[in-house]
Amino acid sequence: MSAKQAPIFNEMMNGADVRAAYQNLEQWYRSMPAELRSLKQSEAEDLFRRVGITFAVYGEGGDPERLIPFDMFPRVLTASEWRKLDRGIRQRAAALNAFLCDVYGRREIIRAGRIPEHLVTNNEAYEKAAIGFMPPGGVFSHIVGVDLVRTGPDQFYVLEDNCRTPSGVSYMLQNREIMMRMFPQLFMENRIAPVDGYAGLLKKTLGSVAPKKCQNEPNIVILTPGQFNSAYYEHSFLADLMGVELVEGQDLFVEGDFVWMKTTEGPKKVDVIYRRIDDSFLDPLCFRPDSMLGVPGLMNVYRSGGVTICSAPGAGVADDKAIYTYVPEMIRFYLGEEPVLENVPTWQCAKKDDCKYVLEHLPELVVKEVHGSGGYGMLVGPKADKSTIEAFEAKIRAKPENYIAQPTLSLSACPTFVEEGIAPRHVDLRPYCLVGEKIELVPGGLTRVALTEGSLVVNSSQGGGVKDTWVLAE
Repeated sequence: MSAKQAPIFNEMMNGADVRAAYQNLEQWYRSMPAELRSLKQSEAEDLFRRVGITFAVYGEGGDPERLIPFDMFPRVLTASEWRKLDRGIRQRAAALNAFLCDVYGRREIIRAGRIPEHLVTNNEAYEKAAIGFMPPGGVFSHIVGVDLVRTGPDQFYVLEDNCRTPSGVSYMLQNREIMMRMFPQLFMENRIAPVDGYAGLLKKTLGSVAPKKCQNEPNIVILTPGQFNSAYYEHSFLADLMGVELVEGQDLFVEGDFVWMKTTEGPKKVDVIYRRIDDSFLDPLCFRPDSMLGVPGLMNVYRSGGVTICSAPGAGVADDKAIYTYVPEMIRFYLGEEPVLENVPTWQCAKKDDCKYVLEHLPELVVKEVHGSGGYGMLVGPKADKSTIEAFEAKIRAKPENYIAQPTLSLSACPTFVEEGIAPRHVDLRPYCLVGEKIELVPGGLTRVALTEGSLVVNSSQGGGVKDTWVLAE
């Protein structure tokens, strides 16, 4: 069903009535003069800029240190709504990790005929260097970002999984901190589940998968590509919160069976690396030889059990949008359960019949590159002009295996501040699931909002904004 045909679920309003979860916020909004709202918005922007919360989009001109727009009107989920999401996200993270362990090991799901072998072994994110290796604790993806959309009171769908290095958690934490600083009374009047335990849970998760050769308290570092990376703020923010070192490849070296960090007091052994760089740049001796971002010899130490890399090299094969269509099957195969959360119905252009349907219905569908991210390389059929649709048709015909298609879901809308007051804008949600000795989840996530009226693209790299996400306590 196209976005033009489907009714839009308004998360705050049920016809003329305000839903119970939003009643306190509705009173808060109505009692706030426009001048105060404008003042608070400026205050929020000043706070974001003061602490350096910027998101650079390189290669497109404009301000490389621009702010992600912050909307002050929170998005609210009830305790019962969150319980279902929490259950479904944990289930999905467990199944994705079981899949990764399997496809780099015995490949039982392939041998059972539940997923085509070529989708795995021909995938550009499938790392041969990881074959036959079981990471500590049997965990490949330690931070799983699950992108969710809502279409009705009880209808939540998983849009995609992010198993490598999902970004945005710093905005989840800072959105909350800034809202609490600006509107303390609002938090006294509402029972909202906290998210500030995330950094402690992340550090505990990373520590729980330290290699067996680690005899003492694990030394954890965050490996960043450097200050020119669009998510550098987040890397430094998380390092500060966890009290660990933020390092670049040049700060680390391999000697003997271990990875070492250069310090003013001499080399210090590193046990766990939370990497925020892509697989291909991790080790120039194993992957791209021209990489200046990684650590020569890192993969040898990793495979010999001298260091843990989080998330593990090769985890990206579970991110692939063609693999995504099989996650419900993974849940059944590995866990013996039915999926709690549904996938968005998806056509795989690699399949002849699916491709035929997609080409006949392009103006109604959303088409995505299987390896794409950030809202790039996609077609939103109902919003596209004829020439754009024709250009995409040619791309699909040339390389059908590179594309999947989905119906244009009618994403739910949340109240969002606009010039004339508030208006509904489309949103999605990215909770962050931590997988180590245990599977942990803070109640909430990053709500991204499409600030342009009618737009369905919420990505920060495409001009979307962010807002605080409240889960009401029991």
